[in-house]
Amino acid sequence: MKPEFASYPSLQGKNILITGGGSGIGAEMVRQFTKQNANVWFIDRNRTVSQSIEAETGATFIELDLADTAELTRVIELYVVQNNGFDVLINNAARDDRHDWRSIDGDYWDERFSTNLKHQFFCIQAVAPGMIEKYGGSIVNIGSNSWWEAGAGFPAYATAKSGVHGLTRTMARELGEFNIRVNTIVPGWIMTDRQKELWVTKEALEKQLDRQCLGVEIEPVYVARMAVFLASDDASMCTASNFMVDGGSI
Repeated sequence: MKPEFASYPSLQGKNILITGGGSGIGAEMVRQFTKQNANVWFIDRNRTVSQSIEAETGATFIELDLADTAELTRVIELYVVQNNGFDVLINNAARDDRHDWRSIDGDYWDERFSTNLKHQFFCIQAVAPGMIEKYGGSIVNIGSNSWWEAGAGFPAYATAKSGVHGLTRTMARELGEFNIRVNTIVPGWIMTDRQKELWVTKEALEKQLDRQCLGVEIEPVYVARMAVFLASDDASMCTASNFMVDGGSI
């Protein structure tokens, strides 16, 4: 049974930017923030799924490839100016494609870092000046427990995701003097449609649930609700920290 989810009045009317909001955890974040009566913009490169989420929630879809750093910076800075800045940034976009360490070359390594880490910094760089002007904001980076668990099958992904935690810690220090909080959410194995289609098997799921202290499947809504909490005034003294949403699997 799902808990009764709290509402956060401090998010009403706030400007929220979410990356990778067209599907999976990101789409659920768009849903949960719009339920708080926040103004939500979300970035994705998949027009088809994103237009569906846009129609469902009333959020604003920004079509953008986050790997294009110059365009990322230009577009976000444009929206910052148009909307008097963002109050919350959720750096969610990522892809956990499986790969064999024996077959990785330099180009693939760089692509994995671009997809899973690089854009998080440049999104922060683009939104932070507006938050500084407001003297406040919340930035939430999505990490992964894959490297905490010493998981195999995606070494470039796991290494990039470990870097998210370093990014969070250093930017929390850089931006703390401006009352801007920076935190990391650490999801476990979240049962998104993509995970179910590509990697969830009966045997793998049983092994995962046995590993967790809470032996139930973790749905995207639980990660999204952690993001809502960290964005709210209830988390005003939370920064430079990791918030695990993994059912106690580490």
